[in-house]
Amino acid sequence: MAPIEARPPRPRGRGGYWPYLIPSALLFLAVIVVPFLMNVATSFTRWSGVGTPTWIGLDNYTKLLRDERFWTSFEHNVALIVAMAVVPTMAGLVLAAALFDYIGRRFGARTASALRAAYYLPQVLPVAIAGVVWGWMLHPSYGAVNEIFGLKVNWLGDPDYALATVMAVMVWFQLGYPVVIFMAGLQRADPALHEAAEIDGASWWRRFWHVTIPQIRPEIYVVLLTCTIAALKVFGPIFVLTRGGPGNATMVPSYFSYLNFFEKVNVGYGSAIATVLALIIVVVTFLFLRVQEREP
Repeated sequence: MAPIEARPPRPRGRGGYWPYLIPSALLFLAVIVVPFLMNVATSFTRWSGVGTPTWIGLDNYTKLLRDERFWTSFEHNVALIVAMAVVPTMAGLVLAAALFDYIGRRFGARTASALRAAYYLPQVLPVAIAGVVWGWMLHPSYGAVNEIFGLKVNWLGDPDYALATVMAVMVWFQLGYPVVIFMAGLQRADPALHEAAEIDGASWWRRFWHVTIPQIRPEIYVVLLTCTIAALKVFGPIFVLTRGGPGNATMVPSYFSYLNFFEKVNVGYGSAIATVLALIIVVVTFLFLRVQEREP
C-alpha cells in the first residue's frame, strides 16, 4: 500500500481577519466619527438647538480665543491633570511596589490583593454616589471633615478652597487605577534583577528607582496617557460637586461646553469648545505616543 502523502497546509489569505472588524468599525463610525463630524459642522453655526442653524464661519472660534472663562477653565484643567495623572501615578508606583514587595511577601498575596481592591473601589463606585457622599463629608455645617478636625471651612463653596478640594477628591478617586496597572506590570518584572541588586546591598528605594521603574515603563506611559485624557474630559465630578462654581473657581472646558449647550442654548459655541477640547486630547495623545516610541 502506497504511503499517504501529507498535503501541504493551505495558504491563509492575507487580511482574512478584516471581516471580523466590520461590526466594531461600524459601531465606531456611528458612535464616534459621525457625531464628531456633526459637532464640528455645528461649531461653525449659530444655533439654539431648534430651527435652522445659521452659518457664521469661524466666529465661534474667534470668540473662544478671546473668552477669559475658557482660558480659566483650561487652567483648571491643567491643575486637574496634576491631581488625576501626575500625583496618582507617582503615589500609585510607590503603593504598588510596597504592596508587591513588602505586603505580598510578609502578609501573603491575598492581603495584597484585598488592599489593591480597596484602593480600586472608588473607580467602581458611580460618580454620582461618590460625589454626593463627598458633598456630605465636606458640608460646612455638618460635614465629617470639619467635625473631625474642628474646622468651619466651606470646602466647596469658598473660591479659595474649591479647586484644591476637588483636586484632593480626584486624587482619591483616581489612585486605584494606577495601583492595579502597576501591580500587574510588576508581576512580569524579572525577580532575578531585584535579587541581584539586593545581594549587592542596594536599598529598597534604589531597587525601586533603578530596577522596578525601568521594567514597568510601558505601564507608566499607559497610566499617564489615560489619566491625562480622563482629566482633560472630566465632567461628572465637577457636575456633582460644584457645577463649576463657586463663580468660575472649578470651571473646566467639558462643563463649560455643557453650560453653553444646555443652559445657555448656544449650541454652536458649545460645539466649538468641545471641538477644541477633542483636538487638544488628540494632540496630547500623539505627543505621548511619539515620546514613548523614542524611548529605548
